[in-house]
Amino acid sequence: MWTEIINKIDHHYDDMVKMRRFLHRNPELSFQEENTAKFIANTYEKLGIPFQTKVGGNGVIARLVGGKPGKTIALRADFDALPIQDEKKVSYKSNVPGVMHACGHDGHTTTLLTVAEHLKDYQEKLAGTIVFIHQHAEELAPGGAKPIIDTGILDDVDLMFGTHLWTNTPYGIVQTAPKEFMAGADRFSVTIQGKGGHGAMPHQTKDAIVIGSQLVTNLQQIISRRIDPLQTAVLTIGTFHAGNTYNIIADTATITGTVRTFDKDLQTKIINEMETIIAGTCQSYGATYSFEYDKGYPPVVNHPTEANIVIEAANQVEEVTKAELVEPSMTGEDFAYYLIEKPGAFFFTGAQKENDFQPHHHPKFDIDERAMVIAAKTFIELIKKYQ
Repeated sequence: MWTEIINKIDHHYDDMVKMRRFLHRNPELSFQEENTAKFIANTYEKLGIPFQTKVGGNGVIARLVGGKPGKTIALRADFDALPIQDEKKVSYKSNVPGVMHACGHDGHTTTLLTVAEHLKDYQEKLAGTIVFIHQHAEELAPGGAKPIIDTGILDDVDLMFGTHLWTNTPYGIVQTAPKEFMAGADRFSVTIQGKGGHGAMPHQTKDAIVIGSQLVTNLQQIISRRIDPLQTAVLTIGTFHAGNTYNIIADTATITGTVRTFDKDLQTKIINEMETIIAGTCQSYGATYSFEYDKGYPPVVNHPTEANIVIEAANQVEEVTKAELVEPSMTGEDFAYYLIEKPGAFFFTGAQKENDFQPHHHPKFDIDERAMVIAAKTFIELIKKYQ
């Protein structure tokens, strides 16, 4: 049975590419994924697999109940896109101006639907239940995972697994970690209120650009000078907006950024240090400020047993050249919420296009579509482990 399923995935590779490219041409932003959710639901209807829509928002959950008793295993794929203009010169380029799948979620959706299709053919021989979680809004906090969990629809799940097609990793390599795998991802905003004026009379002003520039420099010293070098953290300034024209000194400036950590105590320390530095910098220039800090997704912390089972499963996939345990990534993922509730693991499936690497969230982002086959087969091998 299992060999037949694996062979069917190989034989349906062209169908996978066709589906992925259809989704790539028709992306939808987080919390706006109405048509994508309908496409997923329609696919399950054609397959004859029971499903529910509008779960926690735009989520779609399908269940395949096997003919024999066993564990309930959930597999998750996200399906939202990003507000980025697609700059690739390919036939499947996004048809939606300013929106594209720049993180592989179209491939995740295709992978999970493919797994569902081929498991359905052997439903009576399966032990337990497979839950297919198609999650909306991974890219935009508060995300879709927590609202789905809060519905209680996953209360009977025993194990959780998910993968990310990962272009930082070459095709053929599968990676995970036995504990911390991805960082907690927070965001912040600082608005400085100075005093504007004529560009020729700076002494009459409190220049928000000068204050903001100093603040950017001072904030960078938190990681380099106030945090133990053996602790892992990132503080990145992403935007700096101020001023309207060349000869006016700006009265306000807004700075936004992200903080990434694995430890709650360290997260608290960084927030407190930011408060101190922002207050001190602005006070020294006679300016006022507002500071907003949003705690985003928690860290993705895998369960050791399940992480090692991922490695064992991946090693059974012919196309996998290496399955390895790696150091954590500072990127974030709301799959973290599932692992707080259930034992399981998240893993990367290498999807880097040879001689054409573009990072995630890049306007020319693309994947090696063969990685979808590896991801699908790894899911199949994971399920096989619990039969």
